[in-house]
Amino acid sequence: MIWTLINFSALLLGVLTSPTPSSDTTNPNPDTEEGPCRIYNSGRSADCLGRQLNSVPWRQFPSTIQDVDLTFNKLQAVHADDFIHLPQLRKLQLTYNNISHIDNDAFKNNPLLEHLDIFNNSLQEIPARALTPLLNLKQLFMSNNLYKHATLADSFSKFVKLQVLSMGGPLVMGLNKTDFQPLKNIRLYGFAIKCSSNLNYYEPGSLEVIQTKQMGFDMAIDQRPNALLHMIRDLANKTFNVIQFRNLFEFMYYNGEEDIFQGLKDVTAYQLIFHRGKFNENLMRMALMNLQVAPIKRLRLQYIDFARSPTFIDSGAGSSITDLELDRLDLWYISNPDILRFDWRFSWFNKIKELSIQYVYFNSAPCDSWMEMEGVEILDVSNNRLRNEYIFNQLCDYRGTMPNLHTFNISNNDLESLKDLSLLTGEFERLQVLDVSNNKLGSAENSRDCVWQQNITKLIAHHNHFVSVALRCLPTTLHYLDLSYCDLDQLDMTYFEQATNLKELLLSGNKIKFIPSKWESLSLQSLALDGNSFGLISKASFQDMPQLSNLRAGNNPYHCTCELHAFVQDTISQKKVNLTDWPWNYKCYHPEPFLNTAISKYVPGQVACDIRLVIVICVATTAAVILILMLICYIFDIPWYTKATYQIIRAKYRAHKEKAAGELGTFTYHAFISYSHPDADWVRDQLLPCLEKNRNPYRLCIHERDFMPGRWIIDNIIENIESSRKVIFVLSRHFVNSEWCNYELYFAQQRAMGKTFSDVILVVKEPIDPSSLPSKYCKLKKMLSTKTYLEWPQQVNQQAFFWEQLRSVLGKPTMTRKRDHSVKSRTSSVGSISVIGLPDEDMGPDEAKNDANQEAEIKLINRNNDELSNQRQIPVMAF
Repeated sequence: MIWTLINFSALLLGVLTSPTPSSDTTNPNPDTEEGPCRIYNSGRSADCLGRQLNSVPWRQFPSTIQDVDLTFNKLQAVHADDFIHLPQLRKLQLTYNNISHIDNDAFKNNPLLEHLDIFNNSLQEIPARALTPLLNLKQLFMSNNLYKHATLADSFSKFVKLQVLSMGGPLVMGLNKTDFQPLKNIRLYGFAIKCSSNLNYYEPGSLEVIQTKQMGFDMAIDQRPNALLHMIRDLANKTFNVIQFRNLFEFMYYNGEEDIFQGLKDVTAYQLIFHRGKFNENLMRMALMNLQVAPIKRLRLQYIDFARSPTFIDSGAGSSITDLELDRLDLWYISNPDILRFDWRFSWFNKIKELSIQYVYFNSAPCDSWMEMEGVEILDVSNNRLRNEYIFNQLCDYRGTMPNLHTFNISNNDLESLKDLSLLTGEFERLQVLDVSNNKLGSAENSRDCVWQQNITKLIAHHNHFVSVALRCLPTTLHYLDLSYCDLDQLDMTYFEQATNLKELLLSGNKIKFIPSKWESLSLQSLALDGNSFGLISKASFQDMPQLSNLRAGNNPYHCTCELHAFVQDTISQKKVNLTDWPWNYKCYHPEPFLNTAISKYVPGQVACDIRLVIVICVATTAAVILILMLICYIFDIPWYTKATYQIIRAKYRAHKEKAAGELGTFTYHAFISYSHPDADWVRDQLLPCLEKNRNPYRLCIHERDFMPGRWIIDNIIENIESSRKVIFVLSRHFVNSEWCNYELYFAQQRAMGKTFSDVILVVKEPIDPSSLPSKYCKLKKMLSTKTYLEWPQQVNQQAFFWEQLRSVLGKPTMTRKRDHSVKSRTSSVGSISVIGLPDEDMGPDEAKNDANQEAEIKLINRNNDELSNQRQIPVMAF
C-alpha cells in the first residue's frame, strides 16, 4: 500500500521517470522493425522511445495501432496528419519532448483515445481545441509545460469519462476561482496541480469545485504561507484517500506564529503526505497538533529537510504531542535524525499502531522511547545505523515495554549479537514476527545463552553470516524461518530437533554441501534449498518429513546419478511434493559429459539404475554362458581331452621325479599286461601294435607269447611281473570274473608293497562300478575309487589321444636287459599253442606234478582269452 500510494502520487504530479511500452513488449517476435520504431503486439503497439525523432514516423504505423510511445524524442509539434490514419489509437505518450504546438485537428480522427500524456513539454497554452474530439479521454497528463494560466476551457466539461488529470507548470503564478469550473460535474479519481515556486496568488475557492479521491499539490508557499489556509479550507467537507503536499516550503523554514494547518480538523482523508520541502520544529509541531483532532489516519513525511527551530521554547510536558492517534506513521529519508527527538518525551509515538522509521540513519534508542511506544503493534526501524549497544542498553529497564508489539523489523542495520537481541525482545510479550535480515548476526561468540519470547513464530534472518552452531541460538517456537544467503555450509540438527513446530524453512543461497541424513521434521511443509553446493539428493533425503508439500532445490551442482533420476521421477509421479522451480533450475554439474544438461532430459538406462534387473541379467547371462560352455564341451568332448592332457603331464612329472630319485632300474620288459581271455583280441589287435610297432617300440610281456613253457604258471606270473617296469591291467567285467587275473593283481600289489603304486596302470576297457565288485577285490575297489585310471574311448577320433596318454604313463622306452630263456617264436593266438593233456595214472609223482602245472598254465591262457570282449571308454587314471 505504501509504495502504491507513492507511485500514484508521482503519477498525479506527472513525474514519469521511467516510461516504458505496455506489458506487451514482452512479445519476443515484434511484427517489424523496418523503420525507427518497433511495431509489436500483432501490429497494435509501437515503441519509439528514445529514437531521437524530430517528427512522428506516421508512415511506419499500421492502421491497427492502439498504443504509441514517443517518449524521450525531439518532437517540436504535433501535426494534423501525424495520427489521422490511426482510428483505433487508445494510448499516446509524448512525454519529455520539446512540443510547443499541437494542431487543432491533430486528434480529430482518434475518438477512442483514452490515455494522453504530454507531460514535460513546451506548450505555451493548454491545447483545448485539439483535445475537444477526445470525449473518451480517461487520463490526461499535461503538467510541466510553459503555459502561464491554469484556466480550463469549457470544452473540458464534456470529458465526463475523465479519471485522472494533472496540469500546471513552473510559469503558473497562481490559481483563480474560475480556473476549474468546467470540472465541477466530473468526479475524478486523481487530480494534481503544479504552480510556480514563487506562488503570487491563490484565490479562495479555486479548488472548491474539484471532486477527487486523491489530491496532489506541487506549489511552494514560501512567499504566501497563508495560501495553505485557503487550500485546506477548499478541501473541507470532502473525503479523500490521499492528500499530498510537495515542496510546501522549498527555500526557507516557516517561523511564523500563525497556525497554517488549523483547517485540517475539517478535512477527511485517510492519508496525508508531505513530500520534500523544509520542516522545522515549529512547523512540525503545528502540523501534529492539528492532526491530533483531524480524522486523518495515516501520516507520511518523506525526503524532508528537518531542522531545529532556534526560537522554539519547550514549555514542558504541556507542549508535548500526547494524543496523536494514527493507524500508521512513516518517517522516511529524513535528512536529520533529530526529527525523532524534536519532542524529547517521545509521547507522540504513544498511540501510533504502525511506526516506520526508515533511512533516517539514527543510531540510538533512548530508554524513554521504548516506554512511550506502548500502542505500537508494528515497528519498522530498518535501513538505519543501529548497533547492539545502541538499541539495547543494559542500563534500561525493558519490563513492560512494547506490550502490543506484534511485528518488529530491524533489518538492514549493523546488529551483531543474537544474545542482545533476545534480551531486548524478551519483554515484548506479544511479539510474533521478527525481521533481522541484512545484519551481521550469526557469529559463534555472540550467539550463546539466548532466551527468546515464546510467542515468536516467524523469524526473517536472510543475508547474515551464520555459523552452524549459531543456529542453536534461534527461537525454537518458530513456524517460519528464513536463513537464506547466510553463508551456512552445514546444518546443525540439534536446533531442528527442538524446532518441532517449524512449517516453512528457507535456506536458499547458502553453501550447504550435503543434506543431513535422518533429517526429521514432522511438521515441515515448505523447504527451500536452491542455490547451495550439494550435488546429491535422493528419495531418502526427505523421507522423515511426512508433511513436506513444497520443495525448491534448483541451482545446485547436481551429480546426475540413478538416485537423482529416481528422486525426480518419484516426486513428479506421486505429486506429494511439488518442486516449485522445476524444471528450469535443475541442471547437471557432474559427470563432465552431462555438464549443463537439464535434469529433465537426463534419462539413464534402466539396466544401470535397477540393481534387481542387473542381478537378473547377470544370473541369466552367467547361466547362458555356462550352458553354452557345457554344450561346447559336450560337442567337442573338451573335458575328456582336458583330463587326458592333465594325466599326460602328471605322468611325465612322475617319471621325471622317479628318474631323479634313482628309482628306475633295468627291466626285461617295459610292461607286463594282465588281461582276461575275452579281451585278448583287443590286446593283440589294438594294444600291442600301437606300443610295439613304433619308431621307439616298447617291449611288452603277455602270457600267450612270453611265458616260459614248462614252468609253473604262478612262477611265470611272478617272474614276469618282477621283470617288468610297469604292470598294465586291462579291466573289464571278464577281468573281475577271472581267477588268474585276481592272482596277477595280488602279485602286483605284493610287489608294490611300500611303494606308491606308480608302476601299476589301470586301463578300463569298459565301465566297472567299484561298488559291484566282490569283496575279495577290496584293493581294486579302493584303487578305482581313489586312483586315476586310463579309459578306452569308443570314439575313433579320441583313440589316438588315448595311446598318447598310455605312452606318457609308460614313459620313454629305454634299453631293457635281454632274457636268455625268452621264447623267440611268438604265437598270435591260442590255437598256435600246444595243449598238454592230463596226466596218466602210470605217471610218477614228479611227472604228475609237471602235468598239473601245465594244466594250470593252459587254464590261465584260456582264462585270458575268455575275457577279451566288451570295450568302453573310461577317463584316464595313472598310478
